[in-house]
Amino acid sequence: MKQTDKESFVGALNLWYDKWEQFLKERTINETTHKSFYTHKKLRSAYRSIKTNLPWLFTWYDNFELKIPNTTNAIDGHFADLKNKLRNHNGLSLTRKKKFIDGFLKA
Repeated sequence: MKQTDKESFVGALNLWYDKWEQFLKERTINETTHKSFYTHKKLRSAYRSIKTNLPWLFTWYDNFELKIPNTTNAIDGHFADLKNKLRNHNGLSLTRKKKFIDGFLKA
């Protein structure tokens, strides 16, 4: 995704959906209850999630002048560090964990 632009991604997503629409609409009938459910529920959920969040996926592209990075690589290191530090303080109550995280993010 970081190597494409918004228009190309949206176009490719629409083409993908057009190709697989009938597959995504397949239903299976439970023989015991005689109720039907989508056969490919997880794939439908993933597609819907992308489609729903599409306006925010390309925030960096729509606001290029703000110089927002197109990946989260820079912040991932901070979260890994936070997780390691929290792991070292295993017995903290939820309230103290929140205070710890708040202090960590403010530092």
